[in-house]
Amino acid sequence: MVSTGAAGQAGAQSPFCVLIPARMNSTRLPNKPLADIAGQPMIVRVAQRAHASGAQRVVVAADSDLIVQACRAHGVEAVLTRTNHASGSDRLAEACELLGLEGDDLVVNVQGDEPMMDPGLIDAVAAQLAASAEASMSTAAHEIDSVQEFTNTNVVKVVLDAQGFALYFSRATIPWWRDGFGAGISKLPPVRPLRHVGIYGYRAGFLRSFPSLSPAPVEASEALEQLRALWHGHKISVHVTATAPGVGVDTAEDLERVRSLWKGAAA
Repeated sequence: MVSTGAAGQAGAQSPFCVLIPARMNSTRLPNKPLADIAGQPMIVRVAQRAHASGAQRVVVAADSDLIVQACRAHGVEAVLTRTNHASGSDRLAEACELLGLEGDDLVVNVQGDEPMMDPGLIDAVAAQLAASAEASMSTAAHEIDSVQEFTNTNVVKVVLDAQGFALYFSRATIPWWRDGFGAGISKLPPVRPLRHVGIYGYRAGFLRSFPSLSPAPVEASEALEQLRALWHGHKISVHVTATAPGVGVDTAEDLERVRSLWKGAAA
């Protein structure tokens, strides 16, 4: 079995629920939630990782009855949501309504294509939000250790303030090292940049209201939905983890890599 990292160490932390959005239509990998990983659908593998955390409840929010049926066949709770949601956060907002989650109820959003998610990271993101009364959201980041990753526009970077709240997220190389990048980026800046990890904690009341917030002008440029929260004055508290997250599944090549990892762990 794949290691569960820091799972099961949540202790007396505040109660929280994990919501996992899942949709069938993926341009790069059709029917992705149902892709087989060591004999079970990927969405079930994700839910199993979430169940290994300290979450009191794990629910898949699906846009297809096929996903709901696959989850229930493996003992995973699932709710059917509308098919016309513009984003995963919109789907989660509907799931909050269906499940009666509101106010300061804590919700952790684990993506449906993260079968290698560390349960300990789920706990940490929940604890980060519980400890930050002024924050509406929490998320995670880790230090970038290569120039290639720092300059990759598919890698989202985040800059924090002194209290660990996000100042800005960008696909650009931030922070910019004025005195070191004049002749090109050949090394990392003295202050190690942070890579954003796509896991979020929410207060359910904020999550339910999020779809009604107007998009931030910069949100469309960066294609980063979390900038909407910052634009409207909401704080995002960031847990900095020492390690990079497990492999996510965006492409067929990613899927084969994850299958190999599961096969190797079971050997």
